[in-house]
Formats: sequence, structure tokens, C-alpha cells
Amino acid sequence: MSALQDLRAAIVAKLSGIAGIGVVHDRERYAHAMDKLKSLYVPAGEQQLRGWFVRRGAINEVSAGGSRRVQTVAWRIQGVMALDDAASSEIAFDNLIETITDTFRADSTLGGLVLTPKPENEDAGVQVVDSGPVMFANVLCHAARLALTTRQLISD
Repeated sequence: MSALQDLRAAIVAKLSGIAGIGVVHDRERYAHAMDKLKSLYVPAGEQQLRGWFVRRGAINEVSAGGSRRVQTVAWRIQGVMALDDAASSEIAFDNLIETITDTFRADSTLGGLVLTPKPENEDAGVQVVDSGPVMFANVLCHAARLALTTRQLISD
């Protein structure tokens, strides 16, 4: 696998290991029919829509001397969970987001795949970009867009 594939797999594995996270996809999933899209984000054996996907965004490389480069990748982690006001689902969803940030904080190098952030000028860990209600697959949901920046040393 390439370094980028290894990173994606590590992020997906880290998310998948969180209890109650739901379905985690290694890419944004699509379907022409809303019921098919919904089924992609409902965990097997459950009724509640609850799922996440990981998408690579921008990549930047800078020289690190010789044939080495530091590659910085901006990752988008996006999730949805069916809204149930009577069950205070907003609180549950916020707690899930906090569990995600805590999980990545506890292993900021993703098992040694990435360099630790430079505290003086880079975001460290998972950042919450946006969170709020949306309609997804004809279901009223909580949604969150999270960001994770990784840095790797790449050699030719």
C-alpha cells in the first residue's frame, strides 16, 4: 500500500474501534435512491442511521532536505446520526465527537505513521469544523464535519 492508503486505513481503523460510532466508510458513499443511501449508513442489525466517512482533502509537500519531503494531508471526517430529540440525541452525538477527539489525541502519531504536530503553528488532533442538524437520506440527522491534519516524512 502507498503511504496515503496506509494513513486512510489507520484513520478508518481508529474510528471503527470506537464503541457506538456506527458504520465507518473509507470514502464518501453515494447512491441514486435515498433508501439505498440510508442503508449504507445504518449499522448491521440496527435501525438508527449512524455513520461516518473519511475523505482526503488537500496535500502539500515541502522539502526536508535531500530526497526527503514532508507531506501534509488535510483529512475530512464526516458523520451523521439520526436525530431523536426525546432521547437527547444531540448530547449523545456531541459525546461521540468528544470520544473521537480523545481517541486521536491518545495516539497522535497513528501508531507511528505520522509525525507529531508542531504546536507552534499547526492544529493538533481532530478539529470540529461544523456540527448541526441536516437532512440526510430523507432522515433528520445530527451531522459533524471534523478535520485532521497529518504529516509524514516521505523519501524517494
